[in-house]
Amino acid sequence: MHAPIGTLREAAAPNDRRRDRLISLPYLLLRAATAAGAVAVGFVQTFVFARVLTPEQFSVFIVVGAVGYTLWLAELGLPNILFVNLRNAHLAGRRDQATARQATAVIAFYAALAAAASCLCLVVMAARPAGEAFALAAFLLYIALNLPWTAMRSLSIAVDLFVYYESLELLRRAVTIAGLLAILAGVPLTAFLIGVNALWLALFAAAATPLAGRGALVPQLRGAAPDLAAFFRTNRHSAARSGTGALSSAFVALFPYYIVPAVFGLGAAPIILEVTFRIFRGSCVVFAAICDIAVPGQTRALAERDARRLIQATLAAAALCCVPVVIIGASLIFAGAPLFAFLLRTAAVVPTAITPILIVLLIASVVQIVAEVLLQYTGYFRSLAYNGLGVAAAMTVATALAFAAGFSLVGFLAAYAAVYAAGAIALAVAAVRGPIQAARTAASE
Repeated sequence: MHAPIGTLREAAAPNDRRRDRLISLPYLLLRAATAAGAVAVGFVQTFVFARVLTPEQFSVFIVVGAVGYTLWLAELGLPNILFVNLRNAHLAGRRDQATARQATAVIAFYAALAAAASCLCLVVMAARPAGEAFALAAFLLYIALNLPWTAMRSLSIAVDLFVYYESLELLRRAVTIAGLLAILAGVPLTAFLIGVNALWLALFAAAATPLAGRGALVPQLRGAAPDLAAFFRTNRHSAARSGTGALSSAFVALFPYYIVPAVFGLGAAPIILEVTFRIFRGSCVVFAAICDIAVPGQTRALAERDARRLIQATLAAAALCCVPVVIIGASLIFAGAPLFAFLLRTAAVVPTAITPILIVLLIASVVQIVAEVLLQYTGYFRSLAYNGLGVAAAMTVATALAFAAGFSLVGFLAAYAAVYAAGAIALAVAAVRGPIQAARTAASE
């Protein structure tokens, strides 16, 4: 699917003073805070679990968490399609009731999938002590509900409710951190998990109401199944392309969580992978947050065929991403060993060779995410699909060769970083040849 330049051109409000802004300052501050909160939650969770669980239990929670994140395979990039459709209507000053019903059906589908996965986890873990089985199922639900929640972020950006959404997200992060720290003070892990899942319910209700008021959702679930079927029927080509890219990205992000325990066993190796990917994926959350603040300006620039402002907004996002790269990279170089020891205590020892691998991943992820966000929110799902398939295939081959050659965990992660970096460069080329070139061409006509 090519970016709907003509449609957005007609929809853009020529007298909207917001078009003169590359970014929204309130949104910048909130996204910075919520991104920092996301990283903090990850580190606090690792810190707490390393102290209240045995290494074997910690490894099981890591694997169950990976299963929860694997549900992102069912995301299929559908929020990207909903964003494009809702954004067109919003910029035109009208409501798209059909898309709102479809968005509601997609959110309900994601939530139902999370609940079903949690119930299945409880059944699979039935052989473990009852309290532990329940805790694992509740933990899976807590992780999996990120799927519908993150989809609602796309809807909020589409209808310019991003500041309200991020306010709720900041509250969620703060309460979650407080709950995790309370475990160290004696609160049972199960009580924490029940609490954060109850928090999810309150947040979904609080977010859904204003989204329905802006025409991004409808306030009822009746007819959700037919609406979901209609969505796939209407957007089958875009869904196939967006889904291919989303599935490939999820595979690249998640397959190490299955490969490492299978090859190296439970215990130290999955824990080392977890803390490494906590830094890597946590940084990606920060970079995605920075890129999100440029999306309203990018989509308006593309709608108005303003290639210069599109490039400016994109480069501004990339430059802002470089700030945390320098901070995180310097912290790893000069204080990596004590940081890892503080987080994990005696659960595992992180090799020093992990630091340069992480720095490569951080730099590559900036290139990857800046390009990915631009392609995603301008509708270039085909480019994302081709790149995702290529990187997934290369990851599979590299992993097979690495283990056939007897690589250690460090060697496997080095091969992973090399393939990831190559894919990021290819995606940047696709972004230049896609929406940026399209804006230049449209402006010259």
